[in-house]
Formats: sequence, structure tokens, C-alpha cells
Amino acid sequence: MGGSPARWGRVVWLAAAAAFVARFPSLLWPLRPDEAGFLLVARSWRPEPDSPYGHYWVDRPPPIIWLVRAADAIGGPYAHRLVGALGCALLVVAAAAAAREVARRAGVVDPAAVRRLAGWVAVGTAALVANAQIDPVGAKGELFGIPLVMASCWLSLRAARRASAADAFLAGLLGVLALGMKQSIVGGLVLGGVVLVGSVVARQLPWRVGVRCAAAAVAGGAVPVLAVVAWALAAGVRLPALWYAAVSFRSDASRVLAAQSTVGENNRISVLLLIFLGTGMVLVLAWFVLRLPALVRHDAVPAVGVAAMLLVDVVAVALSGSYWTPYLFVPIPSLALALALLLAHGHLGVLPHRVSHRVSDRVSLATVGLLVASSVVAMAWWTVTWTAGRVPVEVRTGEAIAAAGRPGDRVLVYGGRADIQWSSRASSPYPHLWSLPMRTLDPGLEDLESVLTGTNPPTWFVEAVFLTTWTELGTRPIERNVIRKYEFVGTACERYRVYHLNTVAPVDIDVDCTTPFRGIWGD
Repeated sequence: MGGSPARWGRVVWLAAAAAFVARFPSLLWPLRPDEAGFLLVARSWRPEPDSPYGHYWVDRPPPIIWLVRAADAIGGPYAHRLVGALGCALLVVAAAAAAREVARRAGVVDPAAVRRLAGWVAVGTAALVANAQIDPVGAKGELFGIPLVMASCWLSLRAARRASAADAFLAGLLGVLALGMKQSIVGGLVLGGVVLVGSVVARQLPWRVGVRCAAAAVAGGAVPVLAVVAWALAAGVRLPALWYAAVSFRSDASRVLAAQSTVGENNRISVLLLIFLGTGMVLVLAWFVLRLPALVRHDAVPAVGVAAMLLVDVVAVALSGSYWTPYLFVPIPSLALALALLLAHGHLGVLPHRVSHRVSDRVSLATVGLLVASSVVAMAWWTVTWTAGRVPVEVRTGEAIAAAGRPGDRVLVYGGRADIQWSSRASSPYPHLWSLPMRTLDPGLEDLESVLTGTNPPTWFVEAVFLTTWTELGTRPIERNVIRKYEFVGTACERYRVYHLNTVAPVDIDVDCTTPFRGIWGD
């Protein structure tokens, strides 16, 4: 772990720059479904007493919609991806800062050694967040939230070392703000709570200082909550409706997911496990678990805190129910902290006597090397695949509908493909842009049926998933109404069935199923 302090200081910034640049695929692919959905919600945002967002319904707290709306207003529909890239760079810098705190707690007093450790952690963190196996394109709650978590962890560790109520305040604020990006990103709060309580129990902090820091952390965490509540009251949104959208809905949705398991969800579990293995995350986790007893003996507070954080993050992914690959962004801060502990304590040789600290260092550094190798290979593979040509069928379907449609047409996409909705440039009369809220809040599809049978039904109906995919839903009336009121236009690229309201004039769409997508500035 040699090298000059200046060089290792530069390594952190180079790693942050690499994490930023590694988001370049976001310039080369259209909006993903969640991104399109958030933009549609943000652009049509009209709060109502029973709906925080108005016509469209989404199970997210207001802060993420505020962020998407602000980015869109400043830089257009893809500006939030720049925010995501900046977040990746800030994640790496915050991970390096947290690693310095871990090193100091571990007793590493040589400034050069501290910088080297921070550099290695920065490289490992950049490799994890830049790994194209997860998602190099889309930017949403997970990507926005993890820099906040990492910064909260750094401030919590610094607050315990400096007995600083100001640091604790900021740590609480950022930890809760991360929940405003996605409700399951609780790692910053977990680590902060364990470090604060553990430091008092271990008599590393006087209890009076611990109480003061705890009060400051709670006050900081209350700031985003009070801001959201104040907004809701000012906008006329009922607090129970806000609470349900941001919190309670998840328990109802979990029951739906458990009862309506599909082949696709089961397949995604296997993919998620393969990516967890292929990115090298499992190596960091396994080495940390193996080292944990020795880490606890040396300094239990950060070791137990990181272990608790890792457990919560992994359980959150395991219990998600949908198993989308971006969920693997969530454990990156805890894995970065685990890597920091491994490198710091390996340097001190706190393993059992049968294993030298040199072996520990070599294993930890080899793990970082494998993280980097996996990231480089994955990015190369993504680039080759994109260069060979990929067709965004969803965008082409929406574009074909827009080209064949008329002003005032409305489009209803069944099954939750907001990217089709977005590219059609048409509004939807149905409030559910995602399938899970539809399956949870409209289980009998009565609301969908009333939309189709109303006086102003949608002009276009797109079957993004088969109506019979979720057999528990009341799909028979929907099938009858589609057959009775709509004519089948065609299947877009052998994937999406498109219907148009019955009309005397023939309707046709021309979906481009062959031209690859080359960039967000146009094909």
C-alpha cells in the first residue's frame, strides 16, 4: 500500500471522475419506465386532497418528484441523469471521507496510510457504482439516495469522534432525506444509530454528549419530514393520503406481490443473485463476515454498525418482491464501509495469529482488484452490445402511435410501461402508470373498466403485458370491453399489442423494429 500521499489524494478524485464518466451510457439510451413515470407525474403535478400528485399516482415521497421536476425545469427530461452521475461522484468522495474516519478509529495514525486506505476504498466504491451489470443508464431513487446515505455515514462517524452535535444534525438530515428518494434506503440511519448508542455504551462518548448528539440527529432528521408535511398542508393534501403514498402502501403492495408471484419475478431473483456474484459484491460481503469476529474484538462499535447496515440493506433487497437490478445500488454504501474496515484492520494485523495482516491486506486489495476488473468487463460488454445495435421497442411503439394519432388522442398502457406512455406524447385517463399500484389499488380493475366504458375512453389501448398475466385481477370485463370497443391494430415488434377505438376509417401504425437507438439527442 505504498505511494506518495499526494498521489493517493489524487486517486480519490480520479475515482470520483471515473464514476461520473461511467454513466456515459445514460447519453445513449431513452428513458426507462420509472424515469418516464416520474417525469409524467412531475409534469402533471396537481395536488389533490386524496392524492399528493393529482391525476397520476405513485408510491414515492415528494422529495424525489421535486428533484425530477427541478432537473426537468432546468435541463429537460434527461437532466436528472446528470444529477445521478454527479451523485455517483459524490458517493465516491463521501466513501473516501468515511474511510478516513474508519482508519482513525482503527488507530491508523500515519497520514499517508490514511490517504492510501481512502484511495483504495474510493476505487472499490467507484467500481461498484459504475458496474454496468446493475444499471448504467437509468437514474432514479436508488442512485439519488446512496450518496446521501454515504455522506450521512461519514458525518455520523465524525460526530462520534469529534462529539459534534452539528455533524450529528447533518447526518440525521441526510439520512432521512435519503428516504425521500426511496423508502427502503435506511442504511445511514441504521449506522448512525448504532455508532451513537454504541459509543455511549462503550464509554467512548459521555452520555450527556451522546444525548446532545442524539437530539441533534433527531432534529436534523425532522427537517425533511416537516418540510414535506408543511408542503402537504399548504397544498391541501390530507396527511393520511400522503402517509399512505409514502409509507403504508408498501405493506399492501408486499401482500399483493406475495399473492401474485409471476415467472418474470422469479426469473429476476436469479438475475439479481448472478449480478450480486458477478459484480464482486458477494466477495466483499463474504470476506467481511469472515473477518467480523476479529473486527468486533478490536472495535465493536463500527463493526457492529456496518454489520447491521449490511444486514438491513441485504434484507431490503431480498424482501423487495420485484427484484429489479437497480436495487443492488442500495447496499453499495455499506459494502464500501465494510471494505474500509477490512483494509484498516488488516493494516493493523488484528486477525487471529494464524493469519498475518499481510495476507489480510492482500485478500482485501485483491477483492478491490476483482471489483475493478468486473466493472471494466461489464462496461466493455455494454458498449459492444450498444454498438452492435439495440432497438428500444417501447419508444418505437410510442412514437408510432404518436405518428398515427391525432391531437387530443389519449393512450392507456396496460401493465406499467410508462416509457411507451411518454414516447406517445399523450396523456392517460388511467391514474396508474405502474403495474404494482394498479394491482394493489385497483385489484378488481373496476376503475380501469369505468375508464374504458366512460363517455371519453382512451383512443389507444396498449397491452404491455397479457391481460391474463395476473389471473387474480378482474380481467374478463376488460377483455370484453376491448373486444367490443376496440379494433386490433397490430403487435409492435412482436411484443406489444396495440388497439384503437372502433372507427370507420382504417387505422394502421408503422413501428420501426430495426433502427437502433444511438443517443438522447436523436436517432
